[in-house]
Amino acid sequence: MKKVLTLFAVALSVALSAQMNGVNQKAPENWFNLSYSTDHVHGIGTDRTYADLIQGKKPDTVIVAVIDGGVDYTHEDLKDVMWHNPGEIPDNGIDDDHNGYVDDVYGWNFIGGKDGKDVQYDNLELTRLLRPLDKKFNGRDAASIQPAEKDEYNRYLKLKADFDKRRADSQKTFDQISNFKRKMDGMKHEIKDQRKVDSVTYADYKAYTPSDQYKRLAMVLNLVCKNEDDWNNFNTEINEGYDELDAMLKYNLNLDYDPRSIVGDNYDDQTEKYYGNNDVKGPDALHGTHVAGIIAANRGNNLGIKGVNSAVKIMAVRVVPNGDERDKDVANGIRYAVDNGAKIINMSFGKGYSFNKKVVDDAVKYAESKGVLLVHAAGNDSKNNDNTDNFPNDHYLDGGTASNWIEVGALSWKDGKEAVAPFSNFGAAQVNVFAPGVDIKSCKSNGGYIDESGTSMASPVTAGACALIKCYFPSLTPQQIKTIIEQSSDKSLAKKRVIKPGYKKKKVKFKKLSTSGGVVDVYAAFRMAETMK
Repeated sequence: MKKVLTLFAVALSVALSAQMNGVNQKAPENWFNLSYSTDHVHGIGTDRTYADLIQGKKPDTVIVAVIDGGVDYTHEDLKDVMWHNPGEIPDNGIDDDHNGYVDDVYGWNFIGGKDGKDVQYDNLELTRLLRPLDKKFNGRDAASIQPAEKDEYNRYLKLKADFDKRRADSQKTFDQISNFKRKMDGMKHEIKDQRKVDSVTYADYKAYTPSDQYKRLAMVLNLVCKNEDDWNNFNTEINEGYDELDAMLKYNLNLDYDPRSIVGDNYDDQTEKYYGNNDVKGPDALHGTHVAGIIAANRGNNLGIKGVNSAVKIMAVRVVPNGDERDKDVANGIRYAVDNGAKIINMSFGKGYSFNKKVVDDAVKYAESKGVLLVHAAGNDSKNNDNTDNFPNDHYLDGGTASNWIEVGALSWKDGKEAVAPFSNFGAAQVNVFAPGVDIKSCKSNGGYIDESGTSMASPVTAGACALIKCYFPSLTPQQIKTIIEQSSDKSLAKKRVIKPGYKKKKVKFKKLSTSGGVVDVYAAFRMAETMK
C-alpha cells in the first residue's frame, strides 16, 4: 500500500512539539541533493557530483521503471524524461512490437480493464485473505470445527483479530479527525462571515477575531501556522488524513468490497500476464509522479525541482491502488519492466501480508538473471523489519536471498538525535541503507510540486543514485552497484545515538539500524565506481 505520511495527528504533534521547543521546521530547499560536507545536511551529494565529477562525461541512457500507482507523463518536469516504447505506434490499437501489450507507449497498467476503466481503491491484503475464511467460519464456535479445519480456523482467528483491531483503530482516528475537521470548517465559515471573503487565506485567519467557540482551536493554529505555507500545508494534511481514513474504512478494510472485476483477468491464474490497459497515469498518480520526479525531474529546464538523475528515462508501470498491491500484479510489473529494457526498478510500496510470495520471488529471480537492480522502500510503520513481515522482500521462500535488491530506510533533514525519520522501518539485517525521506519536494500529478515524506521518497532517491552510477559505468552489475552504494555510504552518523523509530526518547546507535550503517552518498559512490573493474 502506498504510505505517504499524511495523518493530521502526526503533523500536528510534530509541529506543536517543534514550535514549543523553538525548532525551525523548514527543510532546506532541494536538501536531498545537497551534501553534508558542503551544506551541512545529510543529502546524497547529487549537486556536488554533477559539479565536480561529471562535467564533460557522456552518460549512457538507463531506463528506470517506477512500479507504483501511476505517473503523470505530461508533467512539465517529466515529459522530456519519460520512456517511449520505440517499437510501439501510439494509439493505433495494435501491438506493434508484439510484446503482448497494446499501445504501451509509456509503460503498462496492470490494474485497469480493457474497457479503459481503472482500479482506484482496493483492499488491504489482510482483508482479501480474511474474506473467504470469514465466509466459512464466521458465526461458528470452536466446538463445530472439524479436525481437518483446525489449522485453517486458527489462521482465521488470527486474521480476524488483526482485521478487527485495525478497523477499530481506523474508526477511532477517523472520528477524531472528522471532529477536528468539523471544527476547522466551522471556524472557516466564521472567518468568511467576518472577513466577507469566499475562501480563507492565512492573512484572513490572522486578521480574524475568534468567538469563544473557536478560541482553543485558534491557540493550536497559532502554534502550528506561522505563515501562508504552514497554513496551506496544515489544511492539506487535515483533508488528506480525512480522505485516507475514509478510504481505509470504505475500501481497504471492507470485506464486502472487491474491485477486481474491473480488471477482467482470471485472478485464480497467477501465471496470467496479458491483462490491463495502457493508462499508466490512472485516477490518482500523485504518489508515482512524486517518486518519478525525485529520480529524474529535468535538471536543465529551470523549472520546479532537480531530480537525482535526468540522464535516465522513466518507464511507468501501474500496479499499486489506494490499498495493497496484489502479488500477481507486482510480479507482472517486474517482468514487464525487465522485458522492456529497464535496468533499475523502484518499488515504493509494501504490505504486511502476502497472498502468493512465490510468484513475486520468481519475478525477482528473473530480474536477477537479467541483470536488473530492484530498489525497495522499507516501510513507514516504525518497525524492525528483521522481525516483522514486510512484503515484498529479498528472502526467497525456497531459501536464499536476492543479490539484486536494496532495501531503503528514511532519513530526516535534521541532524543529531532526530536524524532518522520517526516513521521509518529499520533493520540491522533487512535494511541496507538510509536516504533522505522527509519533506522531499517533488512533482505532483496534473502539474505543480508538493512536499511528501516516507520511505517511498527515500527509495527513489537511492534508485536515482544507482541509476547515476549505471549511466556512467554501464558495465557494472546490480551486485556491484549494491556493494558500492553500501560501502561508500556516509558513515558520519554511524556512531551517533539517534531516536529509535517508534519511540519518543529511546536512542540507539545509527549503525544498528541497517546493514551498512550509512546514508547514500552518490559522490563517494561515483568515486568508488571509478575504481571498480
